[in-house]
Amino acid sequence: ILDREISQSAAFRLQICLKLIKSIDDEIEALEKEIFNYAYKKHKREMEILMSVPGIGELGAAVLLAEIGNFKDFSSGNKLASWLGLVPNVYQSADKYHNGRITKRGSKGARWILTQISQAAARKNNSKLKEFFNRKKKSIGHSKAIIALARKIATIIWHLIVNDEMYEDGTGYKKGEIQKRKIVETEIFSVDERIKIISEIFAIMEKEGEEST
Repeated sequence: ILDREISQSAAFRLQICLKLIKSIDDEIEALEKEIFNYAYKKHKREMEILMSVPGIGELGAAVLLAEIGNFKDFSSGNKLASWLGLVPNVYQSADKYHNGRITKRGSKGARWILTQISQAAARKNNSKLKEFFNRKKKSIGHSKAIIALARKIATIIWHLIVNDEMYEDGTGYKKGEIQKRKIVETEIFSVDERIKIISEIFAIMEKEGEEST
């Protein structure tokens, strides 16, 4: 049956695909170790504060820190939300002002992760964030309510980071313990090893250049 349904050439291609997937998974794992090692060593307190907020896990916290940088560069939570492009465009028609779509300025990565965080926070029972989402959903619909919640979370995390405070819900909601990554020392490259890496990159570039001519 196998010989009839999966030819030798198909099996060969499948094996190549599996090797590629494993190789990519290994590279992702190595990158994650480097990212979380850096995040916990350099920004341990900020990671803990961010992860105290409903919907924010390790990856979300690390991405926000990487994309936003120093929260104190922004004078208010609203300024941060504006930089992230989570505030609506305002336009004037006659003597009236109207709100349009969000501006989508700033970091796409931070805006994307905040949208994912708000999706998760909207599902957290017995939390103020879910209550806020449900109120907004009734008046403006699901999609816009998610963006409104993302904007609210942006202002909350700015306040928490700037004032060095952990999130407190006040409704009885308690966030479960997050299983944190173990800090594993990543590979340290010597000067010679770094020179070798650069040399190999140049060799590949030269080879590709010769093949294309």
